[in-house]
Amino acid sequence: MTDPTLAQLTRAARAWQQADPDPATRAEIDALISQGDPAVLRECFGQRLQFGTAGIRGRMGPGPGQLNRALIRQVTGGLGRYLLREVQGAGERGVVVGFDGRHNSRVFAEDAARVLAGLGLRVHLFDDVVPTPVLAHAVTFLRAAGGVMVTASHNPPADNGYKVYWENGAQIIAPHDAGISAEIDAVGSPDGVDAPPLTPLVEAGRVGPVPGDAFNDYERKVLGLRVHSETGALAVYSAMHGVGYASLVRVLSGAGHRPVASVREQQEPDGDFPTVSFPNPEEPGALDRAVSLATARGADVVMAHDPDADRLAVAIPDGRGGWQKLTGNEVGVLLADDLLTHGDWRGGTPMVATTIVSTSLLGRIAEAHGAVLAETLTGFKWIANAALAHDGPFVLGFEEALGYSAGPVVRDKDGVSTALLFLDLVSWCKARGVSLRSHLAALYRRYGYAASTQHSIKRPGLEGADEIKAIMAGLRADPPASLGGRAVRRIRDIQTGQARTLATGATAPIDLPRSNVLAFDLEGGSRVLARPSGTEPKLKFYFEATEQLRDGEPLAQARARAEAVIGELEADLLGRLGLA
Repeated sequence: MTDPTLAQLTRAARAWQQADPDPATRAEIDALISQGDPAVLRECFGQRLQFGTAGIRGRMGPGPGQLNRALIRQVTGGLGRYLLREVQGAGERGVVVGFDGRHNSRVFAEDAARVLAGLGLRVHLFDDVVPTPVLAHAVTFLRAAGGVMVTASHNPPADNGYKVYWENGAQIIAPHDAGISAEIDAVGSPDGVDAPPLTPLVEAGRVGPVPGDAFNDYERKVLGLRVHSETGALAVYSAMHGVGYASLVRVLSGAGHRPVASVREQQEPDGDFPTVSFPNPEEPGALDRAVSLATARGADVVMAHDPDADRLAVAIPDGRGGWQKLTGNEVGVLLADDLLTHGDWRGGTPMVATTIVSTSLLGRIAEAHGAVLAETLTGFKWIANAALAHDGPFVLGFEEALGYSAGPVVRDKDGVSTALLFLDLVSWCKARGVSLRSHLAALYRRYGYAASTQHSIKRPGLEGADEIKAIMAGLRADPPASLGGRAVRRIRDIQTGQARTLATGATAPIDLPRSNVLAFDLEGGSRVLARPSGTEPKLKFYFEATEQLRDGEPLAQARARAEAVIGELEADLLGRLGLA
């Protein structure tokens, strides 16, 4: 297929401009047409943002290739039509709409509410910013037909996004993603979507607020997840200029915990994210202010949310006067072992879940406790649906990218409830005179040590997307037989649904939905995985090495061995691909 010409792109830009209700982006279109750069026009008007791991997400700006009011209306038109067709009683049950503190989030949410109400759907619209997990819970509490959360989570400040929830409170999966996308295509131009004024819709009762009972129910159920009653630990907390502070304070207060020491300059929502270069608690330096405050206050733990409070970052004292930032895998296995050990699971076989790129250590923990382990594709929608399908209690799901959810309260990542459960664990350890660092070391001695790291290659734009496709195609066409001096034992291609053992050539089916993921399982228990991100223009590589501790061996020695293996694997693969 040939690229569109400058004249074709200009016509597409003018057509979109006529349907755009926002004076700011209409003016941007004039400027882009005046510049006459085909590459830029192609990025904005030669494509439409597609549903990925978490709905749609991208840079704000004009055209269907970016996020703006016209695209929000177009997408919502398709979503509303699909819900009315596929969900029984959708019109009366309605849709819950929430938004975070990013630029344009409120106006995007209000546009979505207007379109949905114009289609005949009742709308439950949050009247202020809200954490993503609170929105997800409200979908099931109100028995709504679906939900929309306007957020870009931890993306850069210039981005925004639109997450879609099904009636079960989980993010959409197939066939609904494709069905909604087809309806969006059928909508055509955004000017074919009716978006009546909001005030008359409110006065007519077609758009109404989410009742306070929704959060009351969330708080009550989250407090019911607790397995410890100790409350003596002091936490320093950062909202990362997001929306988590008020909800977290209320939940921790309901549990009887001490007030958190909040990083004041990061406490309130601010779409500019002025104190961090990137509003992602995984990024180097993102926790610096929180750690500094924790040192001054003699705190027991540092906790930070991402801007929509669905992820949680944790740091603990390192025993040498500094702070150790825990990985998502470490937080996940600590919580899983704690909940399985101290929870009452007599109602059936408990289940824990994680993704194929997260730590394999959870399997050993599950086996020790007689629990079922579910391994899913990357993306919390898969964990949520695995939990819904399990005939027994769901204990915890987590992914290495700082996402966790306990029990059935929220069918998505929940940084608020996780913060409570983690602070409970820290307080429980403190009451027994044990540091969390020692508690984690004991866990490693029981189950073995697992080191893991992620390496991302960012490639923005259409050319970047083509480069990512080419790298993945090259890995499939010429897969390595060894990495870091270790033989590849098995290659799992989730896209084809086949696992191949290299020594024998035998193949076996993989019981996962098709996805663009390659996994290389190595001799000695190490593994390497590659996949494109579903929400950002990145190619992600995951490396894991496991080591059993020898009798009397210091943990540091096992850690050093595992980290050395990780370094060798990373250097070999990235060197082969010309990405080192």
